[in-house]
Amino acid sequence: MERIVVVGTSGSGKTTLGRALGEVLEIPHLEMDSEFHREGWDSTPDDEFGEILREFAAQSTWVADGNYTSHGSREHLWPRADTFIWLDLPKRTIMRRVVARTLKRVVTREKLWGTVVEPWSNLYSTDPYKNLMLWAWQTYDHNREKYEKMIADGSWSHAEVYRLRTPAEVDSFVVGLRPDR
Repeated sequence: MERIVVVGTSGSGKTTLGRALGEVLEIPHLEMDSEFHREGWDSTPDDEFGEILREFAAQSTWVADGNYTSHGSREHLWPRADTFIWLDLPKRTIMRRVVARTLKRVVTREKLWGTVVEPWSNLYSTDPYKNLMLWAWQTYDHNREKYEKMIADGSWSHAEVYRLRTPAEVDSFVVGLRPDR
């Protein structure tokens, strides 16, 4: 495990796992959200984002978390990945996490990436690009179908694939990698 991509629906724990893997394996970690989202939730242009991903992927070891299949991850990270970890947790688990996390972030004005904070207006927005709870709900089924298809069609056949379906499986996976276990 030297070049790892962690995917899953928003709220599945991609960044938490990505950080843990980076720490345990002592390799660089990239949270794609932190490079993609800018002040006011504006997006990094695809050519600029692609360059960030390309430079990161050129390293000999890394872990990257995030989907961004239509923004360059599939082209720049996936061919170099030797491991894919799909966090395929139940929708109820993801929604519980997303709601709790979003409410906490809005109330505490937690800085997410740089100066980006989640505004109150995102809580009641009907735009899924702004309302993460709505985004997670609406993309859950699509993401499951997309990643099931990628496993079946061989998109990830060049790499080891782990499909983790419960928080306990995720925890066990990380513990299994610790050198002191």
